[in-house]
Amino acid sequence: MVPCYNAGGRIRAVVQKLEKFLDRVYIVDDGSTDGSAQSVDDLGATIVTFDENRGKGFAMLAGFQAALESPDVAAVVILDADGQHDPEELPHLYAAFVEHDADLLIGARTFQRQEVPWTSWFGNSLTAGLTRALLRQPIPDTQSGYRIHSRRFVEDVLATIPGGRYETEMAILVKAAREGYRLVSEPIRTIYEEGNRSSHFNRLRDSYRIYRTFLLSAFRPARTGKH
Repeated sequence: MVPCYNAGGRIRAVVQKLEKFLDRVYIVDDGSTDGSAQSVDDLGATIVTFDENRGKGFAMLAGFQAALESPDVAAVVILDADGQHDPEELPHLYAAFVEHDADLLIGARTFQRQEVPWTSWFGNSLTAGLTRALLRQPIPDTQSGYRIHSRRFVEDVLATIPGGRYETEMAILVKAAREGYRLVSEPIRTIYEEGNRSSHFNRLRDSYRIYRTFLLSAFRPARTGKH
């Protein structure tokens, strides 16, 4: 599943590569104004369209809902539309997902200091440290959008996680960690493009939402006996 908001021509190569590995590809067009989602109409993907931009979290939940309409879907993978997640890495990620009997697998970028800006390195290091300290989970890249989810976990996410922007990904991670789901990570390449116009992450607004969601979720009483 590929959330898409004004990804331009980047999305076509992503979808073409995904179709080599997946039975179904879903694109959630989050109110794009550049025709990016429509540019892949001739491919085999199913397109879910929002009339206006609502945020990545809402797009994720809509994609999950669409995927679960097929009863034979056992897992849902999500990656970004801008080409900074390599679909060619999906086979080894799925192999690790199956090997660990995971409910949530996160593709973890190496985040070497020389590969990314200081602000991105610091933000990811901080959330990774908080996750390790408060949730007892050694997830080195908490902000990666390259993920695989089990069907049972997606069903629970849809029942309990509200839509939002980038903070929805953090809420999903905390849910997996606190409620006994099998959470693992697997290394992926770091593909970072300085000044990528397809990225719509607002450092101040979205960082605030992510940390607020993390702290509220981490200290909220965890549900038990739900799965």
